[in-house]
Amino acid sequence: MSAAAVLLLGVAVVVAPGAGDAHVRLTNAPDDPGGDAGASPPDPLAAAGTYDLLAACLRSGMPVSAAAAAVAEQAPEPLGTALRRAANLLALGAEPEIAWQHAGTDPSTEALARLARRSARSGSALADAVTELAAEQRAAVEGAAAAAAERAGVLVSGPLGLCFLPAFLCLGIAPVVIGLATRVLGQGAL
Repeated sequence: MSAAAVLLLGVAVVVAPGAGDAHVRLTNAPDDPGGDAGASPPDPLAAAGTYDLLAACLRSGMPVSAAAAAVAEQAPEPLGTALRRAANLLALGAEPEIAWQHAGTDPSTEALARLARRSARSGSALADAVTELAAEQRAAVEGAAAAAAERAGVLVSGPLGLCFLPAFLCLGIAPVVIGLATRVLGQGAL
């Protein structure tokens, strides 16, 4: 496609009806920037995916600042902000201790900041550590899901017990007790 065709296509998108919403249509962003009440909850594995993507970028040979900047675009918040800030500071030549300092203040990004600072000090590969961090994140999500499933099982057993226990007593135990009582009392044992 020639440069003129690309220019005409860009003008058509902007000038077309509803041009004020062109940016929204192109980025598929929601109309309500405050958030949608029916929006789905954030993906608990998004951070692990971000860590895997960061590790892949680092393994491909990208510098840490470029890899962090590339990954920050799709990272969940506050991880995206921490990666963007660290990438900008590293690109400007800041020391890794200073660049990752802000990320270390948030509990959700503190582990990544600690790994990045340790990697910068010791010269160890950050990609392997970030891959392990992604595995830990997935294990934590899996453990939380298993705990929630176990809690649900315990919480469900109470109402089920309240429903089935009276039926068991009325249909299982009571006829046996009544039958035994009539035999014992009918034979004159008492």
